[in-house]
Order: sequence, then structure tokens, then C-alpha cells
Amino acid sequence: MLSTLAFFLVMAGYYIIRPVRDQLGGAVGSQSLPLFYAVVFAVMLVLTPVFGWLVAHVSRRRLLAWSYSFFILCLVAFVPAFLVQERIGARLLGVVFYVWVSVFNLFVVSLFWSFMADIFESRQARRVFPLIALGGMGGAIFGPLLTRLLVHVLGVAPLLAVSAATLGLALVLLLRLAARDEQAADGRVDRGTGGSLWAGIRELWTRPFLRYMAMLMLLGDGIGTLAYALMADYAKAHFTDRVARTAFYNDLDLATNVLGALLQLTLTRWLLVRFGAGWGLVLPALVNVALLLMVAVGGTGDMWLFGLAVPVLAVMLVITRGFAYGMTKPAVDALYTRVPRETRYKGKNFVETAVWRFGDVLVTSGVSLLAWFGVGIGGMGLIGAGVATASAWVARRAGRAPDLARD
Repeated sequence: MLSTLAFFLVMAGYYIIRPVRDQLGGAVGSQSLPLFYAVVFAVMLVLTPVFGWLVAHVSRRRLLAWSYSFFILCLVAFVPAFLVQERIGARLLGVVFYVWVSVFNLFVVSLFWSFMADIFESRQARRVFPLIALGGMGGAIFGPLLTRLLVHVLGVAPLLAVSAATLGLALVLLLRLAARDEQAADGRVDRGTGGSLWAGIRELWTRPFLRYMAMLMLLGDGIGTLAYALMADYAKAHFTDRVARTAFYNDLDLATNVLGALLQLTLTRWLLVRFGAGWGLVLPALVNVALLLMVAVGGTGDMWLFGLAVPVLAVMLVITRGFAYGMTKPAVDALYTRVPRETRYKGKNFVETAVWRFGDVLVTSGVSLLAWFGVGIGGMGLIGAGVATASAWVARRAGRAPDLARD
């Protein structure tokens, strides 16, 4: 219950500011995304060894406290910058804030799930991780609803302070969980994992499971980033006002998280418990194949859904993300309970930060190159379907990696 509530608050805090970030991306279009992601990737390369050193030498409680407190202070520091956004310029502020939010999301969420994989064992994880993830989906629904309520009343800047408050409450709960876990271990004080600060990078080459996770991250990122880039161009073409763009991206997030919550309430937990976490990776990849074939046929047109004309791109983005958050993520984190502790923190963090953002740079640059050569949305949809097919094959292999501990 504490873990579920903590993740609710973490995701609520993130999704309060996510539309703020996305409206800046929508203001400049997909041509600026390679720059955004390149800067994020460079920052990740710098921060990865720093995080590795902290994991090796600092207790879990201090690691949680220092990391979350840093991001809370940064949120507060961004408030005055957004009050003068027009003076700074959407492009400059967009690069800085986009980079920071991307780092915030990756490190805060990755650290949360590393901690969860540390305090639950594999069989427990398959039962409770979908429920904890459901709490996150609740926060991911509550965050956009709160943003939708407040953005027209308070404006964009005060939303950052609201996000900081929710993250602070999450930190209180996580510290309590860490203390209780130490008590359950007969008072043993955690002093860090030890080992090298470069262990996360080294383990990528020595552990088959981590290599599969890296490949799956790159392939899945190819699909997600392609969808995001196409949607950025759509938003730039159809919305000129930053409040309207924020509201549009907010609605996309709300629909995505409702779908994710429905999956966790119905299909995900049953699938993980009955058939194992590996199938929680395969099924979303197969769904992506169908969605991208739909984009190849439908392009930028609309489709009728519940009596409304909805852009095909929006449907693809919502369902792709919904399955990623509602099924893939709990399955991945359940598999990480079956690897050593150093891998859970250092290896997992490297894959979910530096490798992920390397994929962003690769994909956005590739999308720009394909557009330069005249490849349209239909062609990109077909390429994406091929990537999703490869992702399904890798996902099946990952669930059977030889270095996973017995379930």
C-alpha cells in the first residue's frame, strides 16, 4: 500500500509537468527533437558514473533522499523562468526544460523501480508490481486532470510548484519503506552495493539479459519516439497557442493512462501470474505491429471512435503508450527481481537512461533523414511495423535469458 501510494505521487508529479514539456516540443516541431535528445543523451553519459558512485557508496535511504530532493529544488527553481517564457524564447527554454524533465523522469522512475525490485522477490513482484504500477497509473490520470483544472486558472509556471509538493510527499513514503525494510532485515543498515561506478556499463556486455533489455529498449524507443515526433508535427500544425497545446497533450496523457490502468486491472496481472513476465513483453510488441500498419494505411487522417473523429496518429500514440506503461513496464521490472542487486541499480539505470536516450537521438535523426528523402508517414509506419516485429522476437528471448535466476 505504501509503495502504491508513493508511485501514485511520483507519477502525478511527473504528469503535472509532462504537458508543460510537450507543449514546448510542439512549439518548435519535430525538427528540434534531435537537438533535444542529443543534449539529454550527453547529460545521461555524464550522470551515469555519478549515479554509479552513489549506488556503490551511499545507503538506499540517502540515495533516495538526495536524488528526490535535488529534483524538487530544480522544480521550484524553474518557476520564475516560465513566468518570463516569452522573453527567454520557447526554443531555449524548451531545450533546457525538456532535458531536465527527461532526466527527471528517467532517474526518478528508474530509481523507484530499482528500489521496488530490491524489497520484493520474484513471485511477489509478479503479483504486486501490476498493482503498484496501477497506483502509478492512478497518479498519471490524476496529474493530467489536475493540470487541466489548474492550467487555465493559474497558468503554466505554478504547476511546477504543485509537482514539487507531490514529489516531496512521495519521498516521505519511500524513506519510510526503506526504514521498514531495514527493520525486517534485523536492523542491518544498508551502506550501498559497493563495486565500480562503471559497473552498469560493464554489465551491459557481460549479462545476456541486460543486452536483451538494451535491444528491447532501443527497438521500443524507436516506435515510441517515431510516434512522438509525428505528433509534434501534428501539434505544431494544428495548435498555435501554448495553453491549447498543453491541454491537447494533457488529453493524450489522460487517455493513455486510462488505458494503462484498465490493462493493469484486467489483463496484465493475470498474464504475468499465469504465463510469466516474458509474455508481458511480447504482447505489446505484437499490438504495436498492428498499430503501425494502421498508420501506414491511415496516415494523418481521422478515424471515428466513440462517435468522435480522432486523428489516427493520436490513436496510435495512446495505445502504444498505454501498453508500454500498463503491461511492458511491470513485466520488465518483475524480471529485474531475478538479477543481482548491483544489476538492479547500476545496469538497469544505465539501460533506462543512457541507452534509452541514445535511442532517442538515433530515432529522431533517422526520422528527420527519412523525411528529407521524402519518406511519408505511410512509409514510416511500415518501417515501424518491421521494428515492432523485431521487438517481439527480442522480447521472447529476454524472458528466457540464461542468466536470470530461477523463478
